Amino acid sequence: MNKIIARAEKALHHDLCDHCLGRLFAQVESGTTNKERGRDMRIAVALELAARSEEMPPHETCWLCGDLFEQLPRFAETAASRLSEIEYDTFLIGTKVDPALQDREEQLWSEVGGETAEPIKAELNREIGKLVEARVKKEVDFTSPDVVALVDTRFGNVELNIAPLFIYGRYRKHSREIPQTRWPCRMCRGKGCKRCGGIGKMYQTSVQELIGDPLVRQFEGKDHFFHGMGREDIDARMLGTGRPFVLEIAEPRKRHLDLGEMERLANENGDGLADFSRLRWSDRHEVRQIKAATPDKVYRAEVSVQGKVNKERIDEVVESLNQARITQQTPSRVAHRRANLARERTIRELVLESMEEDKLVLRLTTESGTYVKEFVSGDEGRTVPSLAGLLGVPCQVIALDVIQIIDNVNEG
Repeated sequence: MNKIIARAEKALHHDLCDHCLGRLFAQVESGTTNKERGRDMRIAVALELAARSEEMPPHETCWLCGDLFEQLPRFAETAASRLSEIEYDTFLIGTKVDPALQDREEQLWSEVGGETAEPIKAELNREIGKLVEARVKKEVDFTSPDVVALVDTRFGNVELNIAPLFIYGRYRKHSREIPQTRWPCRMCRGKGCKRCGGIGKMYQTSVQELIGDPLVRQFEGKDHFFHGMGREDIDARMLGTGRPFVLEIAEPRKRHLDLGEMERLANENGDGLADFSRLRWSDRHEVRQIKAATPDKVYRAEVSVQGKVNKERIDEVVESLNQARITQQTPSRVAHRRANLARERTIRELVLESMEEDKLVLRLTTESGTYVKEFVSGDEGRTVPSLAGLLGVPCQVIALDVIQIIDNVNEG
């Protein structure tokens, strides 16, 4: 007797539906469905039994799935109904099944062999997906769908796992009193306490919230996350053409909004604290690129000089620091939250823009990761060489602006 028919006959010692019988042989042939395979296997076994004057037991209820596949139209209808609640272009179906059902499937595989079998979840996903696709007239996407409809076959309900939206843009920060991202209160961790005045944050707002709050409302999302190409100090302005970022909107129920209008709303909400430009659609891949980028930056620094130094000496020191390679220990101001490491960085260019009796204005281009304030002050010897160290008098940055991020992001 054919080995495949023998396996099918052995499998039918359990009362199986055509789906569960055919799924055992899913990898034997292509171009047909498991239900059709099961029907053909059942006929072949019946003929074999008839040749031995034996009868095929009648099919009643599937021992493995409990005739779960009869519920496919109901599952598909529920999934389509849930999907109608949101905006999306592509979808995928996933399923949860009773663990006891999966245990029975593994038992069957151990009895008759599962080397050519397909798991029941794979068939459920595919068959429900085909029915849903016909109803909603949207495309199935196996790699990055806008939404996954997760059908719980035990209870018949459907959970939507909505993919986030990613929006690229550039921001300029005009305030010296707000951080780039939300900063939870160190004491209460966001719950609200006396120290933070009950708001759960160290600062009233941030660049992230100025754009994220209005957009998450418009997209009817659950939350927002901010991925910047580096960050400036809270008391530093970000000027020029701005700093690239990607805003992530979690679980958006809307996806088809005009980004020009979103940019207008964000700038209206920024109200002089920050502005936003060049908004366009992005993706998770660009988030990784943004986070990994190490662009040079151009700064303008107002420096307080606490001592007498003549112009000639300042010119000499500035010239000596052009293209200088410096070594910086982790600054004392951030040592409590960062590892104590020594980093080498290059001062690409240093220009003295103006000089008063006790104040300098410097423009400097630096390698990514340079601590500009410490390059100026020396940070008690933690940065070598430094402007203060070479001038021989205390120097301190009193105002710092980032005036350009030298990046190569495609703004198309």
